[in-house]
Amino acid sequence: MSKKHPDYIVVEGPIGVGKTTLAKRLAKSFNTELMLELATENPFLPRFYSDPKTVALPTQLFFLFQRAKQIESFRQKDMFRPIQVSDFLIEKDKLFASVTLDSDELDLYQQVYNRLTIDNHAPDLVIYLQAPIEILMQRIMMRGYGYEKAINHDYLKKISNAYIDFFYNYTSSPLLIVNTDDFDLSKDEKNYNLLLEHIGTLSSGRHYFNPVQI
Repeated sequence: MSKKHPDYIVVEGPIGVGKTTLAKRLAKSFNTELMLELATENPFLPRFYSDPKTVALPTQLFFLFQRAKQIESFRQKDMFRPIQVSDFLIEKDKLFASVTLDSDELDLYQQVYNRLTIDNHAPDLVIYLQAPIEILMQRIMMRGYGYEKAINHDYLKKISNAYIDFFYNYTSSPLLIVNTDDFDLSKDEKNYNLLLEHIGTLSSGRHYFNPVQI
């Protein structure tokens, strides 16, 4: 791939939007290291979706420690390839905490977060994937994780709105906003190749990619 492509790319967006799918494709295209969220390893997550109030804090703290550990381990590796791809920003952890925790829990979470040493440089590009809530719900049901069947429309809307607010004010890295409503991230070769070309042309600031109709 061209040297114009960013060295460190993060794919982000709400549950079910296709972060991991796109991150895997990008890592394969660039033949590079890949760092993925490990949501299925969180033992509290199934209980959170069925009864969020009782385990919201341990669910969020588990994710925080897990993501911080991943970033530290990834940072310490010898990187022989120039491009790295991840499907999460560490900052997204606070985004979810703000939605799932009550005020006392959030205060305790913030104290823990502030005491962690998270040495992670800003990405060279963040790709923010968007889709309507109905599309997200369909994708979540299609991927077949049993515990995700408890995810409801209201919760997903809160998470999606939190992402909108977060990226409205995001200036730490160049940002590419991608509409995935009609973009099959796993199979659509034409739009995927157009996206790769678009990535190679980006400079600083905010950018948009709307897939062509096939």
